[in-house]
Amino acid sequence: MENIALIDSFSEFKDIKSIDRVTLMSILEEVFRAALKRKFGSDDNFDIIINPDKGDLEIWRNRIVVADGEVEDENEEIELTEARRIEPDFEIGEDVSEEVKLVDLGRRSILALRQNLISKIHEHDSTNVFKQFKDLEGDLYSAEVHHIRHNAIILLDDEGNEIVLPKSEQIRSDFFRKGDSVRGVIKSVELRGNKPAIILSRTSPNFLVKLFEQEIPEVFDGLITVEGVARIPGEKAKVAVDSYDDRIDPVGACVGMKGSRIHGIVRELGNENIDVINYTKNEQLFIARALSPAKIVSMNIQAYEEMKNGKKGRVNVFLKPEEVSKAIGKGGVNIRLASELTKYEIDVQREGLEEEDVELTEFVDEIEDWIIQEFKNIGLDTAKSVLDTTVEELLKRTDLEEETILDVQRILREEFEE
Repeated sequence: MENIALIDSFSEFKDIKSIDRVTLMSILEEVFRAALKRKFGSDDNFDIIINPDKGDLEIWRNRIVVADGEVEDENEEIELTEARRIEPDFEIGEDVSEEVKLVDLGRRSILALRQNLISKIHEHDSTNVFKQFKDLEGDLYSAEVHHIRHNAIILLDDEGNEIVLPKSEQIRSDFFRKGDSVRGVIKSVELRGNKPAIILSRTSPNFLVKLFEQEIPEVFDGLITVEGVARIPGEKAKVAVDSYDDRIDPVGACVGMKGSRIHGIVRELGNENIDVINYTKNEQLFIARALSPAKIVSMNIQAYEEMKNGKKGRVNVFLKPEEVSKAIGKGGVNIRLASELTKYEIDVQREGLEEEDVELTEFVDEIEDWIIQEFKNIGLDTAKSVLDTTVEELLKRTDLEEETILDVQRILREEFEE
């Protein structure tokens, strides 16, 4: 009865962990065999009989009868006198089966057995959770905020599984309270010790793809495909879409009437500005579309023999002076996303540079490269373009100090005074 009572004592634990009775019996046998090995040195001569339907468990030790005083292995052999206490008609050489009760293992062994059993059930549960979520990597998932830490948000799903949303995977404008429902994609699942670590992401480009699949029926049905995504989470994104059906306008279908379809996605992403463009295998046309809203005059593509730093090549794009700042975008965001989407390094150049003007790169000996890059980030890549912009405007649009701007303008002005 002690064995049955032990099994029954775990019924409540079994139900909480959603572990079936048969699996529990299998774990019980494994744990008992480990306990027998510790107690007797070997479990080879033990039979463990489990009845999953009744929750019954019996342990029998099998030994060979030997003459009194000739026992060499107490675990596998038994003296004739002791054997006849069990059954009077035993003879030397016969097999004796004797039931082992829990009390025979000793109190400390029983406590260790219980801890081992709990550990094995936790391990089984963790392995199942790991497999379940490993299959969900890259998929959209929702969970509820359970605890907020300074570097992560701890979420719980409907089954009580713990999911972590690190600060690095949150959109800058994200703000959640306990009890809020949070959506993201399962970025990674790892086993740390015996516990699965499930990481949710809201900054992954794949999150945007999955939102398109959920919110736009044509994408979900496969009539429209998302060919590429580039994101600066919470700020701006570019999405290239295509359709195999000429009757479907992929951009129009994704955006919807007056932006009705994409509005929910934008709101979910903290008002992230999303540009949806038509994908094409014509690389010149694709690059031109990626640099929208700027209008391209011409371009020169230099393809690499093989990918370098994730890029297929370099392209020089020529634009009218007034289009340069549009192509680059505020803080260089537009050109950065276009480069990421097209997988080309993009250099923006003004078409028809005035003969009297000079490119900023000509001043690398006098002006530090990072300062030149600050001006280029806002579309100012020539000496005159910097001189024609007021100090106040430059202070607003760059991260440069007033003293630095004045010094740069002095150097540039001297070029034209010579």
